[in-house]
Order: sequence, then structure tokens, then C-alpha cells
Amino acid sequence: MNTYNQLINKQISLSVIGLGYVGLPIALSFAKKIKVIGFDIKKDRIELMQRAIDPSGELEKEEFQNCDILFTYNEKDLSAAGVHIIAVPTPIDTHLLPDLTLLLNATQTVGKVLKKGDIVIYESTVYPGCTEEDCVPLLEKTSGLKFNKDFFVGFSPERINPGDKEHTLATVKKIVSASTEQSLEEIAKIYQIVAKAGTFKTSSIKVAEASKIIENTQRDVNIALMNELSMIFNKMSINTFEVLEAAATKWNFLNFKPGLVGGHCIGVDPYYLTFKAKEYRHYPQIIESGRSINDSMGFYIAKMVVKKIISLGETIKDAKVLVMGATFKENVKDIRNTKVVDIVHELQNYGVKVNISDPYADKEEFENEYHLPLTDRLSNDYLAVIVAVNHQQYATLDESYFQSITKEKAVLFDVKGTYRNKIHQLNYMSL
Repeated sequence: MNTYNQLINKQISLSVIGLGYVGLPIALSFAKKIKVIGFDIKKDRIELMQRAIDPSGELEKEEFQNCDILFTYNEKDLSAAGVHIIAVPTPIDTHLLPDLTLLLNATQTVGKVLKKGDIVIYESTVYPGCTEEDCVPLLEKTSGLKFNKDFFVGFSPERINPGDKEHTLATVKKIVSASTEQSLEEIAKIYQIVAKAGTFKTSSIKVAEASKIIENTQRDVNIALMNELSMIFNKMSINTFEVLEAAATKWNFLNFKPGLVGGHCIGVDPYYLTFKAKEYRHYPQIIESGRSINDSMGFYIAKMVVKKIISLGETIKDAKVLVMGATFKENVKDIRNTKVVDIVHELQNYGVKVNISDPYADKEEFENEYHLPLTDRLSNDYLAVIVAVNHQQYATLDESYFQSITKEKAVLFDVKGTYRNKIHQLNYMSL
């Protein structure tokens, strides 16, 4: 097997299937060194990338320069590749179960062009066993080739964090795994082309799959603990962020903070692990409890605001509330699985009139996804303002700004504690 040398000498191409937040940075990084085929099923996205525009708004035009890459939505173009990296989303469905539709569709697409000697690498987050139990049989069926004889498979979990310019593909160690020892060596060498921090080889594909899924599950459980503590401290009239600030003076304190936990990783991945665990007749209590707490935080915040408005003697029906921030995290345009929507829906259930604003989110995309409008035109008579996402544009806002858009003695709910000790006239609340 000399796949690495063929890539370096540009005798074959490397394909990346799925050009979203994960796939596009991978494709462009490799394309500065080797020939790359960037494939996505969405024609409009491909046309943007052909003009050096990142549809996700993460990458600048300069990052498309000096890249040997073909952007395409034509499956036949993939036949020129000897290595295929699949980096499509793996969401959950309405029943909170793994939805492998995109992953299996991408697998079938690759299977149609698979040749003897090819390597298929999965980066999409899945439960342990998914690559070999769900994807490999489909590759064999679609291609007519034999696994580990005609083609080889690897798993290298993505670690790209939207909006994070420090922890990138180049600077974070890359976990690699493969179906054979020889293919593992090839895959490690291939990723070392772009992963300057090096690679970490695991003994099996399942270990690599599990390592990725517990990264986010660990964060989810720890944030859930902070969220539950915030509920307890709220009843005691203690500010949670002050408690955490004090506790963080101990050297081994884990500095997690309460908040909304949405997005396509932390808010989703634990469900993949719990799904697979139940197949083995283990019913994970801590993980599911953490998920339950974090999934409830949007509703909890809305109820706290409603109770406060009522306690001030105001009528809740038709009260006007502004929610600032709509994306799943700060300083990105990604709206996938944003828990801000839970706040809005719960407020609307009480008859509240809600306006939503966000400097990053695409208005048309947000309305299509959640059937909720975004606005740039704010009024001056809000009974409450909820700063739900800690965007950098909000960091410099002061109390006079919030007073300019609210009624006298209105409520300011500061989810992330950004304005702690800075608000004196409004009714200040936080987790």
C-alpha cells in the first residue's frame, strides 16, 4: 500500500464528502499540499465555494487561495480519489435517537465510486461500532468489493470547534484508527500532512469512536452539574457565578459554567452513547440525567423571567420581551440545535410577545428552520431582555443601553453573567 506517496505526488486525489463546518476546513487544509475533491450534495453551497465563499461564514477568502481543489456536486468526480473522508452531520431525530441518514447516504455515494486499494475515513461522530457495523456493510454492498481485502476503512474523529481560531486541525492532535495495521500507518501519515500537532493511534476503530463521544459527554455532564447548582443557588438567592469564582481559586477545581447547551456536538453526542449502551442492556443514569437538565434550561430561564415579571405587578399576557442571541454559541452563525428557541417557545406559551435579534444568524435560514423571525428593529418598551448568547457585540453594552430599550425597572436576564455587578437600576438576574 503506497497511498500516501500517491497523494504526495498528486497521482491520486483525496475527497472530502460534506463541506460544512468540519469538512470545508479539512478539504482546504489538505488542498494546500495535495489534490482534493470537495463534494457536497447542495449545488448552491458548491457554487459559493467555487467563488471562495464559505457558506458557514467561518473562513475568509484568503483561506481558499493556493488550494488544489475541485468543488463539485457531481458524484462521478469522486472516482479520481483514492482516499475518501466522510464528514457529514450526525444529528438526532425528534425522538432523540441517532439519525444516520446523511452518514449512510454519504457512504452509499462513496461506495458507488470505490476502487480496489481505496481508503475510506469517517470523521462524523457516531456511537462505538457504527463504522464497522453500519457503514462497512453498505460500502461492500454498494461497491461489490471486499472489506480489508479490496478496500480499507479508518475513523478519525473531528475536533473542529466553530468560531475557535486557536484549536484548529493543525494545532490539535489527531486521533487515528483503521481496520488493519498497514492502513493505520497510511492514515496516520496522510493526516500528518495537515495535523502539525501529530497523530495518536488507537488500537481499534471502536476505541476512536468512543474517545470522541466521551469528550462531549464529559462536558455535557459537567455543565449539567453547574446548571443544577444554579437552580439550587437561585432558591438561596446566591449568585452562581460568584460561587464559581470563589471555588476556582482551588488548583484542582474544574471551571465549568452554567448555560444553554445546544449545537451539533455537546447537545447531541450523548444521545448516541446512551442509544448504544441500551443495546447492551445498560441504562446510563448520569448521562441521561445530565441531558435532561441541559435540555430543560431554556424552559427554566423563560419561567424565571415570567415569574419575575409577575412579581413586579406586570401582566404577562402580551408583555414584550427581547431575546438577544439566537445561535447555539457565541460569535458564530451556526443555529443548529440552538436552545434559545426553547426560551422563545416557553415565553410564547405564556402569551408573551417575543422579539429575537442576533448579529450573526441568517434571518432567512433561522425562519426556515424554526419558523421564528429575527429583527433588527428594537422597540423601547420591553418588560424584559434576555441576553441568551454571549456575542462579542454585546460585551460592551452598559445599563444605559438596556434602559433605552426597556420600561422602567424592567428585567435583565444575563444567562452567562456578562453584566454581573454592572447593573444597578434594572432587575438583574442570571443563572
